[in-house]
Amino acid sequence: MNSKSGTLYIVATPIGNLEDISLRALKILSEVALCAAEDTRKTKVLFNHHQIKTKLTSYHKFSERKKLNFLIRFVQDGNDFALVSDAGTPLISDPGLLLVKETISLGIKISPLPGPSSVTSAISVSGFKSDNFIFMGFPPRKGNERLKFVEKLIKEEKTLILFESGLRIKK
Repeated sequence: MNSKSGTLYIVATPIGNLEDISLRALKILSEVALCAAEDTRKTKVLFNHHQIKTKLTSYHKFSERKKLNFLIRFVQDGNDFALVSDAGTPLISDPGLLLVKETISLGIKISPLPGPSSVTSAISVSGFKSDNFIFMGFPPRKGNERLKFVEKLIKEEKTLILFESGLRIKK
């Protein structure tokens, strides 16, 4: 670990109810110098609800390459910062992989703060076997790719968990 560097905190945020956040997450989000958020507008609602004054910067799939060097320099200069997604745990079908890989390669400390997860929440109330499941993220959007994706899963015996937009679920 680089002793001068700060820490990157990967912080899980509420899926729907703003009260579904850990005390540790509230503490860290209040103490870090900066919070990189998938959508600063959504994170601001959470911050306002819990009176968190930490500065926000956007970090989403369209800006992650552009912001990578800034965030790495920020933490290398000894600053702690947090990464949050819109809801749930960052990197679970959300941006952050580039940042985490670069942080690891540079020996910068990373600390995960567990919390809400739509994957485990969904399986806990599904009635399906939960001791052995596969999380597949979002299926492809395009018809032919989507069909091939589904055909590969048809014979799978483990419980499958997929993310999908409510607007596309009927398709």
